[in-house]
Amino acid sequence: MCGVAGIFAYHYAALDCDRDELRAIRDYMTARGPDASGEWFSPDARVALGHRRLSVIDLSSRASQPMLSADRQVAIVFNGEIYNYREIRQRLVEAGRDLDSDSDTEVLLQLYLELGDQMFAELRGMYAFAIWDGRRRAVLLARDPYGIKPLYYADDGWTLRFASQVKALLCSPSVSRIPEPAGIVGFYLFGSVPEPYTNFQEIRAVPAGHYLWVDSMGSRRAAEHFSVSKEWESAAGSPHFDDRPLADRIRAALLDSVKHHLVADVPVGAFLSAGIDSGALVGLMRDAGQDKIKTVTLSFEEFSGTHDDEAPLAAMVAKQYDTEHFNRVVTESEFLDDLPRILDAMDQPSIDGINSWFVSKAARELGLKVALSGVGGDELFGGYPSFSDIPRWVTRLGRISRTP
Repeated sequence: MCGVAGIFAYHYAALDCDRDELRAIRDYMTARGPDASGEWFSPDARVALGHRRLSVIDLSSRASQPMLSADRQVAIVFNGEIYNYREIRQRLVEAGRDLDSDSDTEVLLQLYLELGDQMFAELRGMYAFAIWDGRRRAVLLARDPYGIKPLYYADDGWTLRFASQVKALLCSPSVSRIPEPAGIVGFYLFGSVPEPYTNFQEIRAVPAGHYLWVDSMGSRRAAEHFSVSKEWESAAGSPHFDDRPLADRIRAALLDSVKHHLVADVPVGAFLSAGIDSGALVGLMRDAGQDKIKTVTLSFEEFSGTHDDEAPLAAMVAKQYDTEHFNRVVTESEFLDDLPRILDAMDQPSIDGINSWFVSKAARELGLKVALSGVGGDELFGGYPSFSDIPRWVTRLGRISRTP
């Protein structure tokens, strides 16, 4: 992951962008992008862009950000990965466009120059980016269909500020810290803060699958470029011409997804638990042609030798697929020592994420920048008991709710 940051003093009476303010917002996100940092300020000091880089595709300085167009009228900062960037790049080159790097960032920039905000249908990936277009004196903020990559903004009516983290925006003395009741209540109800809310009234998330223009009149209404529910309804209502067995179709779709997620110029590992989802993922990585795979399993000292210890089953899966396997044991003392850092690193409150902290810590110790995980598998395939329990509860309790 990377960190994007920016300031746009769009109102004529707003103060010019403060360099120290931008750097404070940007460098709060050093953990997101430890490999490099960059900044760009417009000649009139009304726009400032900052970036923290985690190098995954095109590790050279040619892929550094912020990245500008040849005429320096358009600039981009980007967090994420475009899985089909090579195909798009080839099309752009054949159309006569000159690209200086092998990065997906430059592909995004050139695609915008070609299609403007109609570019999203071309993209397959996870992304959050900001583009300054000096020709129309406006900033475009955009986020991927599933909202995998975060993007937050604060607009006080004079100046827009945006970043990959809520806490990074709070580094600006100009961003209000007045609490947002909807965000706080949402956390207690659902265990996480529901978007577009955050814990602060002035800070909002760019909704998943949306883009947002900000010009001299301020923030426009976010426009939808992708809707998961609409895609589902469209697919459910269309004739199905694929007569392959369902299992074959699912496997082909999963293998295609895994292949695309392996696009990187650095090694790609995997988080391996004793679950079906992560085990299937490692198997698909092998089937996709990945020769050397590092797998990481998280185990806890007090569970050793008990039914709750995932290490033995994970080791069996690793042996089956001949991975370079590492079992990372977490002790009680390490857990207590890390807890303050976990809470500090957590951008917004959540009841989840502690396991992710420790397994990511283990991956970093192994030198891995990228690792696949089975997170989301249970949601897609109904793995949790609640997925079958809730429909029954709705049916039974629905009768009671209709009782006069």
